Amino acid sequence: MRHGDHHDHYDHSLEETIQTLLSMPGNRRQTLRWLFAAAGSVPLLGCGGGTTAASTASTSSTGTTSSGSTSSDSSGSGSGTGSGTSTGSTGTCAVIPEETGGPYPADGTNSSVSGVANALILSGIVRTDIRSSVAGATGTAQGVPLTIKLHLVNVGASCADLAGAAVYLWHCDRDGNYSMYSAGVTGENYLRGVQAADSSGTVTFTTIFPGCYAGRMPHVHFEVYPSLAKATSAANRIKTSQFTFPLATLNEAYTAAGYSTSVRNLASMGYASDNVFNDGTTLQMAAMSGNATTGYTATLNVGVSA
Repeated sequence: MRHGDHHDHYDHSLEETIQTLLSMPGNRRQTLRWLFAAAGSVPLLGCGGGTTAASTASTSSTGTTSSGSTSSDSSGSGSGTGSGTSTGSTGTCAVIPEETGGPYPADGTNSSVSGVANALILSGIVRTDIRSSVAGATGTAQGVPLTIKLHLVNVGASCADLAGAAVYLWHCDRDGNYSMYSAGVTGENYLRGVQAADSSGTVTFTTIFPGCYAGRMPHVHFEVYPSLAKATSAANRIKTSQFTFPLATLNEAYTAAGYSTSVRNLASMGYASDNVFNDGTTLQMAAMSGNATTGYTATLNVGVSA
């Protein structure tokens, strides 16, 4: 902006100002987060109407972005309360950011040492419990029990429940390895599964708490498909994203047996240094309940434009 142009800026309507901010170069997601944080209680565009980007950016969260995602987080030194319950954002009525599927999607878009890796076409891949392998493989992933509940909503249709949509979900095991790709587990396909959303738009997976490997904060990958019938080809996916967990939960979960490597890896990184979550976790932080002894439940609202 040229010097002196700020006077013209204040003559704009609120809607024009919003559109100007959204059109500015830079990190659009950060601009949206700043805009709505600053707006506070000002009624902008409701979650139910409109198709503008601003209308899809409205969020509600309890325990917002990244547990203080500054450079100091790289120590991974957040402490749990001992209650076994942490609360993160559920990302209500907003389109969850598009993210990379990473190098280990097994959705037919790349290859492993065994050739094209495609879990979507495996017999038995449509399931709730993803801890064991299917289609002739017999391995079972060990670790702290974790229930994942994703609530799918259509942001473009007044945030209605997205019943009938399908989710393909995958993550690493306790040792940070991905089935079908990592050495020692290329013949396994555990911790991968597909499920159709119920009438409330919810999918529920039974799994284990993922480990923390070098270079990434702990996370879970998923793809959203229009229907179960279309969840056999990655070409049909309508959203690819990831979510993570509160730091207090990570520190508590990794006190369990078998996660010692995760403790060391987590201590060397933080959300601010993660290549996916370094611009914030407002819509990608799961709300948590449970503990490292009996297991956890992770809940997240996933907004898509369907």
